[in-house]
Amino acid sequence: MAKSKSTLFECQHCGNQQSRWLGKCPDCGAWDSFVELKAEQIKTLKEIEKLEQKKGASGAKAIDEIQIEDVVRIDTKDAELNLVLGGGLVEGSLVLIGGSPGIGKSTLLLKIAANLASPNSPALYVSGEESASQIKMRADRLGAINKNLFLLTEINLNTILDEISSKNYKSVIIDSIQTLYSDKISSAPGSVTQVREITFELMRLAKERGISIFIIGHITKEGSIAGPRILEHMVDVVLYFEGDASKELRILRGFKNRFGSTSEVGIFEMSEKGLISAKDVASKFFTRTKPASGSAITVTMEGSRALVVEIQALVCESSYPKRSATGYDKNRLDMLLALLDRKLEIGLGGYDVFVNVIGGVKISETACDLAVVAAIVSSFKNRPLSKESAFIGEVSLNGEIREIFNLDARIKEASLQKFKNIISPMKPQNSLGLKIFHATEISQILDWM
Repeated sequence: MAKSKSTLFECQHCGNQQSRWLGKCPDCGAWDSFVELKAEQIKTLKEIEKLEQKKGASGAKAIDEIQIEDVVRIDTKDAELNLVLGGGLVEGSLVLIGGSPGIGKSTLLLKIAANLASPNSPALYVSGEESASQIKMRADRLGAINKNLFLLTEINLNTILDEISSKNYKSVIIDSIQTLYSDKISSAPGSVTQVREITFELMRLAKERGISIFIIGHITKEGSIAGPRILEHMVDVVLYFEGDASKELRILRGFKNRFGSTSEVGIFEMSEKGLISAKDVASKFFTRTKPASGSAITVTMEGSRALVVEIQALVCESSYPKRSATGYDKNRLDMLLALLDRKLEIGLGGYDVFVNVIGGVKISETACDLAVVAAIVSSFKNRPLSKESAFIGEVSLNGEIREIFNLDARIKEASLQKFKNIISPMKPQNSLGLKIFHATEISQILDWM
């Protein structure tokens, strides 16, 4: 019997929809991932589409007639989270937080829920993974006991919505979105259809009642939020935790923010009292031990914050040369190695080259190129670099050291950390007592070996 025209098949990895079954998803490339949607699921999807169309069905207005709405921000009482959110939690916003297991998502948000709870604006923490007793034990350890914070262990969306309607909640934490299910959808919790339906209902609730909602999302082995890609498009803010669960430092990075910049990062430290704002992060990304070969200091910008970081390199002979970079772009490392061969006649074709940025920081800018080159040459020649010097500059393909932005902010941070020398292609407006060595060619790096 021929299939109905309304039949839909949906990829369970990315949410791509097709009118017929396909062996391989044309969007995400997953094999054997298409599942046929039932009639009630298709009906629900059509209802969502109608609601979205109705939401934006108002008549067009001239841009000069539109009034700008004031954004109400709520202090989360956590300086680092406020920074990443753009100055505080926006009333009625939907915030998605992702990260690997054990990174501290639930720990941080339980503490934030206690901070936000007050007699006039109680908070609700919904968990589909832990019992109320387990959450209470963690709250005792974190010092997050607040009589205006309520716990609900439930995975049925309708029950959760009824609870939210019963009290004047102003903030809600969902832990996690993949554990919830809606009666309207017959598929299992965590499926693409379930996650999309639940997220839409939460978004509608947040906008209609002005409730700020945090959603915790599991991540896949590739490091992205599990579920349909539309999930990240529907929410207002997307934050990711970075770092190693076995280390103390965690970095919360913004990837989407409709109410602020995505260039800021929050730095947290795991302690006995849970995940707290790192008060003194300046000295956590470099060491003050005696000089060692293969180590160079630089200053990188994370949003408006300057961080002094240490870059380590290891160069050793090998029959089967390898290239590895942790916290630094692998393709850019290959380019710098080719440049060393061409400009400095340092051929590393028969050597292993490993580069690592201390503290789990991921460098995405080119201003740290000079420090990477310095660390590699230092390791190759086995000559230590001074721990009192910082290398700041971008290296171009012709061997020139190019100017970088925010040099004054970097100089200020280096001065606060008691550095004495700066190797840079440009001079700052104020050297703050530091010696500035002007370097314009990559060959000048040998002067500090």
